[in-house]
Amino acid sequence: MVATMTLTWLLAACGGEDTENDAAPAGDKLSAMAYVGRQIFADTALSASGQQSCATCHVPSRAYAADDGLAVPLGGPRMDLPGLRNAPSLAYAQFTPPFRFDPDGTPVGGFHRDGRSLSLADQAEKPFLTPFEMANASADDVLSRLLTRPYLGEFMAVFGPDAIRDGTTALRHIGQALAQYEVEDPSFHSFSSKFDAYLGGRATLDARELNGLALFNNPDKGNCLACHVSTPDGNTPALFTDFTYDNVGLPRNWRIAANVDGNTLDYVPRNGAPLGEPWHDYFDLGLCGPLRTDLATQTELCGAFKVPTLRNIALTAPYFHNGVFDTLEESVAWYVTRDTLPARWYVKADGTPDIPYNDLPVMYDASVNVAEVPYIPAMAPTLTNSEIADVVRFLCTLTDGFDPANPAAYPMPPQCASTEASVAATLAGPARHVAHQVSIHGASTQRDGNDGK
Repeated sequence: MVATMTLTWLLAACGGEDTENDAAPAGDKLSAMAYVGRQIFADTALSASGQQSCATCHVPSRAYAADDGLAVPLGGPRMDLPGLRNAPSLAYAQFTPPFRFDPDGTPVGGFHRDGRSLSLADQAEKPFLTPFEMANASADDVLSRLLTRPYLGEFMAVFGPDAIRDGTTALRHIGQALAQYEVEDPSFHSFSSKFDAYLGGRATLDARELNGLALFNNPDKGNCLACHVSTPDGNTPALFTDFTYDNVGLPRNWRIAANVDGNTLDYVPRNGAPLGEPWHDYFDLGLCGPLRTDLATQTELCGAFKVPTLRNIALTAPYFHNGVFDTLEESVAWYVTRDTLPARWYVKADGTPDIPYNDLPVMYDASVNVAEVPYIPAMAPTLTNSEIADVVRFLCTLTDGFDPANPAAYPMPPQCASTEASVAATLAGPARHVAHQVSIHGASTQRDGNDGK
């Protein structure tokens, strides 16, 4: 318990009876709770380092994903501890349903990449106590820091004086405020992409973007819609995810320090020994652990991670839960050639060829999705290089911020100028997820592009 303070002292420290501090500024469209959440979201003083906030890893200009170019973010008391998973975008997260199993056994929903949090508020609490993120030793430490913040009076006005009676209570309300901010602030869910304008008759897609859309939806070509649903759900525009889970057999990303055998990071679970070949110290198995613990015995779920939204995907590199690919070209090309060009994708830490699906114990290979287009091992690639480029161009139309009155100002990243030639160069190039600049004792220095997320 934090040292007892009287309510009178606290009110004096927060400006006494100045009620203007108890609500959002006039004209602000956020509720008082969401306004508190906005301040917490950007407040580095609530971390052990004094340098990390939610906004450090979830940057508004990157659709609330990271902008540090790393496969996993850095955090901890000195901001030098690498995380375990790529920081996901928070845009459109509010539409995620709570975790459940459908009647046919399909896992759906939940927050984090393994669905272990049931709500947006619960997810928002986790980084405060994660040792390689905001790294507070306890909820009481979070409260001690909160008591020094200039918005404490507003926090208490929203949640009441009992909100600071102990750290656990305060942290729960912090999560609620952050969740309310994400729900209310339109920047988290603006539905303002070129694709949205196209559907509304306020923009046109060019020939390559239209072809990319057709390929995306074609079950015999891209078949992306099998998981990334491109149609509305009632009154909600398409979210480009069905919130299910899939094991797609991703390559191991050696730029993550936790993936390098022999690392000395004390927060990395050493779960690899009993799992057999390929004999790594640590495996991230998604739904069945090790960050999620309640499904550890359901080994058929091992290696499955939640399907993310593709909205703003052009802004949120690197891609997948392990940040293994730096570009959309790599990501789409890998989907199409996973089993026909395995040597291009599956490499050891030194860049030499490795076994397929090398981020997964061989004993779980049977769980890898090999039954759906485009990754059916016996099938030739279902997209040509030119078609891959067109899918990339369509994906870029899912970027928010399109103004039909000024289309030239649309924030298209350079990778959106994908061509047949650039895809060919990507396929001919070397794997970039090797360990040539990763320290096994601490932070990664490779800047190519987590409560464990």
